[in-house]
Amino acid sequence: VAVGNGQGNEDYQLSEPQDVIIDKENDSLIICEYENRRVVRWPRRNGTSGETIISNIDCFGLIMDENGFLYVVDLAENEVRRYKIGDTQSTVVAGIVVDQLGTIYVADYFNHRIMRWPEGVVQGTDIIGENGKGAQSNKLKYPVGLSFDRYGNLYVSEYENHRVQKFNIE
Repeated sequence: VAVGNGQGNEDYQLSEPQDVIIDKENDSLIICEYENRRVVRWPRRNGTSGETIISNIDCFGLIMDENGFLYVVDLAENEVRRYKIGDTQSTVVAGIVVDQLGTIYVADYFNHRIMRWPEGVVQGTDIIGENGKGAQSNKLKYPVGLSFDRYGNLYVSEYENHRVQKFNIE
C-alpha cells in the first residue's frame, strides 16, 4: 500500500479516494477524497500521513497543469475549480451538468461558451456562446452554473452579466 492505514478521517487514513495524481515538483501524491471532503498531499517516499491542502469540497476528480494549477471537480456544486497549490482561494473555471441521456454540458468560464459532449463522443461542440463574449442574449460573459428543467430547457448563470438565461436545447 502506497498510502493509507485503513478507512478513516485522520491524517494517516483515507476514505473513498476518487482520484490520484503525481505532483512531480513536490514528489508527492495528491489524492481527492470524496468521503472526507478533502484533497490531501502525501509524500511518495516514506509517507506515513497526508496533509490536507483543500477542505470542504466534494472532490470527484483532479488534474494538475504544467503551471502547477490544480483543477478539482466539485461534485456537489457541479463545477470545476482551479487552485494554486498553497492558496486557499479558488476560481470556478467550469460548471457541469449531465442530462438524462448521459450528455455532458460544460460551462466554459473563460471562453464564454457552453459545450456539449454526447455519450461516447471525444470532441465536444459549442452550443451557446460561439458568437463571443458579451451582454446580448446570444452571448455569454463568464458562464458558471448550469441546470435543466423537466422540459429540457437549459438555464445558464453568468457571473459578470449578473443574470440567468434560459435556452431551448435540441
